[in-house]
Amino acid sequence: MQFKVPQDVQREDTIIGPLTIKQLLILGVGGGIAYTIYVSLSKNNFIEIWLPPVAIISGITLAFAFLKIHGLAFYIFLMCFLEYHILPRNRFWIQATGYPFIPPFEEKKKASVVKKNDSLKKRKTLTELTKVLDTAGGADQKESHEEKELSKIERKEGLQTLINQNYK
Repeated sequence: MQFKVPQDVQREDTIIGPLTIKQLLILGVGGGIAYTIYVSLSKNNFIEIWLPPVAIISGITLAFAFLKIHGLAFYIFLMCFLEYHILPRNRFWIQATGYPFIPPFEEKKKASVVKKNDSLKKRKTLTELTKVLDTAGGADQKESHEEKELSKIERKEGLQTLINQNYK
């Protein structure tokens, strides 16, 4: 047995002729608004009064229902246009800010990412950095006992100043 396979599955289903349900709803709402304006204004006014609002509403309705710009429906194009003109055009990327999204089922990877972020956030004092640069990365191995004690005291003082700043 052979089966008929649909070829264009991205296209919306048509309801009446070539019109989709979305187009029918847009035409119904827009036509209803235009007809309401026509009925309310045509009883007591000339054509010059009721024709412009009815024509404007009808034109907007037809644009929303049928117009496509660069392959996009008019309402999607309009939203993209507004987003382009409202949002700032200059965007700045700052490395190591924010938190990456990690799905809950990837716990092993989550721990490694957290360790990497913690290592990036550690700040070294200027003296520690100069030691590393002067000894070509071997500062921890060649550090004397006096230097270790001095660095412990510096860390304690730095920690104390941070605590004092947070509690003021």
